[in-house]
Amino acid sequence: MKHLLLLPAVICGLVSPALVAAHPHIFVDTGFTLGFDEDNQLVEIKVTWQYDEFYSLLITEDLFLDKDGDGQLTPDERQRLIGFDTNWDEGFNGDLEIRAGGQLLALSGPMQAGTDLIEGRIVSTHVRKIEPPVPMQDGPFSIKAFDPSYYTAYEIKLPVTLSDHLQGLCLLERIEPDIAGGLALMKAQLLRLNADADLEENDIPLMGGEFATEILVTCPAS
Repeated sequence: MKHLLLLPAVICGLVSPALVAAHPHIFVDTGFTLGFDEDNQLVEIKVTWQYDEFYSLLITEDLFLDKDGDGQLTPDERQRLIGFDTNWDEGFNGDLEIRAGGQLLALSGPMQAGTDLIEGRIVSTHVRKIEPPVPMQDGPFSIKAFDPSYYTAYEIKLPVTLSDHLQGLCLLERIEPDIAGGLALMKAQLLRLNADADLEENDIPLMGGEFATEILVTCPAS
């Protein structure tokens, strides 16, 4: 995640310490499984989040887990950890946007939550239903995971897969963000503010989406 770590260094020379705080504090490796039904409609997406070691340590300590420090959870501890990150406030989109043919899709809340601790990192999964399901030919499907405030940085390092019957039939493209362009835009916006400026009052947009990798899934029309 080297490109994400460039952001604080760039901002430090431009603005006050209060604004410098607007950089990633949590780093999450991310993966997806797109579920299509027998009619080739996109019906759900399974999301996998693998948290960085430091944040994982904070969570396990906060919940009094892995007290023996062996990096393994007991069945009871694993059950207590399930859902720690899926108790969302109303209106929260789960830091996920999926579009079909450019149109934003409606997603359910998180379902079938699961968690584990693997090599010192919490791995969390949940499923989001597509409401309503979308025919494959209505794609391409665009998937972006991002926190608009950039407090959490998502990087798609884990596998992105499709239902078994579509393996090898659809094209998966990874579109990297224009980091340089995003930083230049942020720099231009921040330079016009004084040290005590309020970002919202000055209509400074949230930039998380500008630093998000896009996964584009293109399937045959029939």
